[in-house]
Amino acid sequence: MPKLTDPFQRTIRYLRVSVTDRCNYRCFYCMPLRGVPWEERDQFLTFEELTRVIRLFTELGVDKVRLTGGEPLVRRGILEFVRQLSRLPGLADLSMSTNAHLLADHARDLKEAGVSRVNISLDSLRPEVFRRITRNGDLEAVLAGIDAALAAGMEPVKLNMVVMRGLNDDEIEPMFDYAVERGADLRFIETMPVGEAGIDGTDHFMPAVEILARLKAHAGAELVPVKGGKGAGPARYYQVGQGPARVGVISALSRHFCDDCNRVRLTAKGDLVLCLGQEDRVSLRDGLRQGLDDEEMKAIIRAAIARKPRSHEFNSDTRRVALRHMSSLGG
Repeated sequence: MPKLTDPFQRTIRYLRVSVTDRCNYRCFYCMPLRGVPWEERDQFLTFEELTRVIRLFTELGVDKVRLTGGEPLVRRGILEFVRQLSRLPGLADLSMSTNAHLLADHARDLKEAGVSRVNISLDSLRPEVFRRITRNGDLEAVLAGIDAALAAGMEPVKLNMVVMRGLNDDEIEPMFDYAVERGADLRFIETMPVGEAGIDGTDHFMPAVEILARLKAHAGAELVPVKGGKGAGPARYYQVGQGPARVGVISALSRHFCDDCNRVRLTAKGDLVLCLGQEDRVSLRDGLRQGLDDEEMKAIIRAAIARKPRSHEFNSDTRRVALRHMSSLGG
């Protein structure tokens, strides 16, 4: 199978696809208080166009796709879209990132349609803190969604907690206990300066090394780096003592994960984003709607990957980080 290789000899095997910029939550580190201007719906790629682009990527060697948003479950027709993707011969792993607000009603159908695993944002187990972070999100609905994903046999169910000093950092230990009790994977994420809201969120920055020290003390066990302990994404994983529990950390600021980056992002309107912390992007929608054939579209994709930068700029002046919204990039 052909490979997509960037200028730094990294093979691109992972595509994150935002199916909408809409979201039913307004997390303060993701979306500014005044909201964001939504794209017009005719600017979005249709599901047929998205399926074609993803097929082209699989023919170029990409075998992992994650559906994101916004919140992917708010886009109508998402279930049939999943069924279309699951039929692509080169796609080995189809997953979804979600806030789980709607997941209780859809988990079993999604699993049967082809979504094997989910990543769920869960920043607090306290309703009042959860509402503050998400701006009136419903914690009970999210917890029901997590239970539904586990009951449907999704494996693994990964819980993502953005740790914010002075806001939810006192829940590091309870969140660990919650995940272990349910057999879910848990990843702790440093705040990332993506967009105006993300830059503001770094006021609550807490480094991964401090998070891990807290977990070690709480568990009373060593945190042993898992050999080859990186999945398709940027998390580094640690085994907790001799037990079955493991945790991951995503440390965009304190210890970047760029050297082995294997992914690019496709926005709902068809922009191929080459790096979360850089301006580089290439429109694929233009070629699709100009009627380019598959080989011409693949040439555009290859040329885009040839422009992928070495690393993000999160560790430098945040004024240089693109002022775009995480809600349109899918994380």
